[in-house]
Amino acid sequence: MLYPVRCPICGDIAVSKDQLICNNCSDKLILIKEPRCKKCSKPIDQEEKEFCNDCEQKKHHYIQGYSLWVYEGAIKKSIADYKYHYKKENAVFYIQELLRGYGAIIKKWAPDVIVPVPIHRSKHKERGYNQADILALGIGNELEIPVLSKLLLRNKKTLPQKQLDDKERLHNLKEAFELNPKINNNLNLNIKKVLLVDDIYTTGSTVEACTNVLLKYGVSKVYFITLCIGKGY
Repeated sequence: MLYPVRCPICGDIAVSKDQLICNNCSDKLILIKEPRCKKCSKPIDQEEKEFCNDCEQKKHHYIQGYSLWVYEGAIKKSIADYKYHYKKENAVFYIQELLRGYGAIIKKWAPDVIVPVPIHRSKHKERGYNQADILALGIGNELEIPVLSKLLLRNKKTLPQKQLDDKERLHNLKEAFELNPKINNNLNLNIKKVLLVDDIYTTGSTVEACTNVLLKYGVSKVYFITLCIGKGY
């Protein structure tokens, strides 16, 4: 009664405590279905194609990844509220849907650990939290997979990726991430399979940059899960 469940899309009180989203708002979300890229999960228009234009032209070093929704419309605003307006409660719905859609796939991948894509300490100080970390902890808790929230560090304050084109994004993220030396030394990093978690996948530059750091330190397979993916580059 005091803290009713509110829809993460429109903000109104949900129909019941067991329902995390309004029926009307649920219809506004564009769930990614086949045909989609077998590498990054991005929607594709031609059923005979296996990969999106992006993955045909670039070699991504992660193994595979999935996203739930197309990044536009209602979910775009919802995630903006989650990231920038302290709507951390939206994560309850996001995590539920990620597990519903891809829980079985994550179990099949059998990652040793889950690692959220880090944000720079200045952004963490400003927001008070890393949106990817909340998602990773929720998934890890439900599937009983360890979460290493600080395995990767973002040591370089980069420009917002949404302001840049594809090539600029890659350059922007060059040497932006590093392995946390404290965790590396303590664990001896005997980790072979990692699941990266983030909120949005656009060109894959961020996931690729994190993947390359992990591969450099002995990880053999990297997968990713995100809430949304962009249609274009």
